[in-house]
Amino acid sequence: MNRLTWCPLPQAKIPMKVVLETLGCKLNQSETEALARRFVAAGHQLAGQVEDADVYILNTCTVTQTADAKARHLLRQARRRNPKARIVVTGCYSDRAPMELARIDAVDIVTGNSGKATLVEGLEEAHPERRAGTPIVSGKRPGALRTRAFVKIQDGCRNFCAYCIVPYVRRDEKSVPPDEVVSEIKDRVVEGYQEVVLTGTRIGAYDCGGLKLKDLVARILSETDIRRLRLSSLQPRELSAELLALWKDPRLCPHFHLSLQSGSDDVLARMRRRYTTAEFEQALGWIRAIVPGVAITTDVIVGFPGETDAEFAQSLEFCRRMGFARVHVFPFSARPRTEAAAMPGQVAENVKKERARQMLDLARESAARFRQQFAGAELDVLWEKQTGSGVWSGVTGNYLRVYKRDKRDLGNTIEKARLGQVKTQGSKIKAES
Repeated sequence: MNRLTWCPLPQAKIPMKVVLETLGCKLNQSETEALARRFVAAGHQLAGQVEDADVYILNTCTVTQTADAKARHLLRQARRRNPKARIVVTGCYSDRAPMELARIDAVDIVTGNSGKATLVEGLEEAHPERRAGTPIVSGKRPGALRTRAFVKIQDGCRNFCAYCIVPYVRRDEKSVPPDEVVSEIKDRVVEGYQEVVLTGTRIGAYDCGGLKLKDLVARILSETDIRRLRLSSLQPRELSAELLALWKDPRLCPHFHLSLQSGSDDVLARMRRRYTTAEFEQALGWIRAIVPGVAITTDVIVGFPGETDAEFAQSLEFCRRMGFARVHVFPFSARPRTEAAAMPGQVAENVKKERARQMLDLARESAARFRQQFAGAELDVLWEKQTGSGVWSGVTGNYLRVYKRDKRDLGNTIEKARLGQVKTQGSKIKAES
């Protein structure tokens, strides 16, 4: 008599549904994109809503107390919205205070920036039933990613400005080899990206085997077909005639972000910034002489320890004279271990709030004046997404946000548009249909 042995069929493995959220800088955004690509390449799915996720990952920032508080809020909110999801926190906050985050009931896993590279494998090992799936087809852009690709070229900073926590969480300066950068940008072109943004902790410090930022940018322009290339933040002393000469190529976006932090030389000295207001102003003059229509954006801290009314007035007036296209305003936030946290002359919160209000008023006025220059101009717009019924939102090379009503699918296309009405409030420009 023959006996039958019943063997269980192999259980189908179900891919993880992953939601990734990012706080902070463009470098964090680029690392989130890289993480998303690793999940998709392993056969997992990017979900749109926390409620649909098996895993929720928050990539954190820790440059201010506000960033920390927002991270804690988002983690607890994610737990309320999806009690069954595995909640992972990574990024700079995780590097600075892992035990603080681990004590939050909402959090299951805490891993620092270095742990991002192995996070996919770690979660697969914890959930072997969720390991399999259909990998992404090469050359296809994951739909959950933004229209502009953020490409990391550098990491780390050893400048130790008095207020900044970044060197404590990203101290080791490393530059991505140029061959790898060029290869990644070629991959993004194949996927259909129209614009790449080069990111890093301090991209002006790029140095790989003696090759500097200017050499890398020149290689990207000569060896790839990317239609638009944008650089993230630089410092005045990181500019050179050779670097600025590359803007003769129209594919380089006429947009520079130079972090000012203060328009007072005395405050800059206490901050341990490595330039004076005169050097900063000279750098802006060089840029504007070479790059027509350029947008120069910046960051400003108000209420730094010891900042007097007179020093704040100097900063306000300097920002007014510089005519920035956009100013990001930050009330001083004391960060643990930084020099500024222990400085005498800490400014009262109500004073910081009032100074921030005045600087923000100036920022809005300055942005409106910059936008007004381009009323009636015809500029290339990268259309990114629909924001309403038939209304598309896009960005010009010089970082103007433009809106247009159009029945066509304009997503991820670059098209010339004549800029029409400029709103005096907010940051919107209407393109003529």
